[in-house]
Amino acid sequence: MTQHLKHFIEGAHSDASDGARMSLVSPVDEREYATAARGTVQDVQRAVAAAHHQLRGGAWSQLNGGQRGLLLNKLAELVQRDLDLLADMDASAIGRSPMEPRMMDVPNAIANLHAAAGWANQLEGRTIPTGGYMGLKTLSYTIREPIGVVGAIVPWNSPLMITTWKLAALLAAGCTVVIKPSEETPQSALHLAALCQEAGFPDGVVNVVTGHGEVVGRALCEHPDVAKISFTGSPEAGRAIQRIAGPLFKRVALELGGKSPQIVFDDASFDDAVRGCTVGIFVNQGQVCAAGSRILVQKTIANRFAEALAEAATAVKVGNPAEPGVQMGPVAKKAQQDRVNRYIQQGIDEGARLLAGGVSASGRGFFVKPTIFAGATNQMSIAREEIFGPVGTIIEFDTDEEAIALANDSEYGLAATVWTTDLARAHKVAQALQVGAVGVNCWSPLDANLPWGGLKTSGIGREGGLSGALAFTEEKVITVLLP
Repeated sequence: MTQHLKHFIEGAHSDASDGARMSLVSPVDEREYATAARGTVQDVQRAVAAAHHQLRGGAWSQLNGGQRGLLLNKLAELVQRDLDLLADMDASAIGRSPMEPRMMDVPNAIANLHAAAGWANQLEGRTIPTGGYMGLKTLSYTIREPIGVVGAIVPWNSPLMITTWKLAALLAAGCTVVIKPSEETPQSALHLAALCQEAGFPDGVVNVVTGHGEVVGRALCEHPDVAKISFTGSPEAGRAIQRIAGPLFKRVALELGGKSPQIVFDDASFDDAVRGCTVGIFVNQGQVCAAGSRILVQKTIANRFAEALAEAATAVKVGNPAEPGVQMGPVAKKAQQDRVNRYIQQGIDEGARLLAGGVSASGRGFFVKPTIFAGATNQMSIAREEIFGPVGTIIEFDTDEEAIALANDSEYGLAATVWTTDLARAHKVAQALQVGAVGVNCWSPLDANLPWGGLKTSGIGREGGLSGALAFTEEKVITVLLP
């Protein structure tokens, strides 16, 4: 049966103000499995008003950090209870293997909520000694206040996990929120909002408006009562958000993807590096912001490594993720399938050597073959542009210095991995890389206590850890004249 999803505003499900709906299509068989409310500017205004009310004298504004922490822990327990349901929601929406969100996304979401619960009572101010005021002594101190209503705009690739990155931290800081999930994946955000109500959050603290970015996202960015936009998505959309938010002096946090290098030195544990690079390329069909799709391999092992990686790609079983033994489902939508195929053809046309996979034929479902290129240069499109699909590009290097230069020769700067058993080399290379996070002998390690974010085109700001919570506060200075 087709589901009919509605907004969640001020503790209640509701249709769009004009009754309009949008279709949700399975990437496995291209059949409609749900419809969702197609949000309007009026829907956003209603949600922002509810969120703003809770900050200005509502029940939420009366809670202290410890009380907010208790609610966050309760929410984490409810997410744990509904782990299988939430994992299946996200997996089916983008054609992902249900195992992946069970192992990674939902556990990370739970950890985000528990970690933020701990931060809620730790967002402390400080006492600052000064020279006084006109010869008299003063006491100067700071306090942390919630930044206000947050517009959280979430992508389709890991919906629940990324929603909780934003939601957990902003709730710990005392903010309220209007969440705009991707039009492809609204289910888990709507269920999470309902769990917030079940946990005891006051109505209006957490709201979800479904719809298209050009309407709902833009309305959030333009609304005068939205103090901050937290966005994860493409650089193009991030630039558009900055153009709107800049003249309004809104705070923004932008996580805009990457072209993350995995640097494999010849002293690395060969099998571990092959396994790690395989995961970094193919997990979630390669639809990961930190996908390690640019594989820099030392020349002394390059041919052997390329053969092993191609063999691993060929061994991946592609199909309906509900069927036994299937390891990779389709990409999330037709436009993504077309995009990945276009890049694969570009790689062939530019002279890279195709070792596995290739352009996928059209048919029912948005399936793409796991693909590996070798003999590439760092100037090719497949090495410079974010493909967001299961495509890995191998580039050879000689020296540590060349590896660092290749890794940094990118407009992106989100993450990187260094594969080596030389501890000194690991520290030296990691510190030289122009990225927000480096994994040594592990691809993209996520932890709720660590900040996450990028440099250059990969974005602005950090989510996660204490940094993520503080980013949703404003620091106020208070100076008291002492008689």
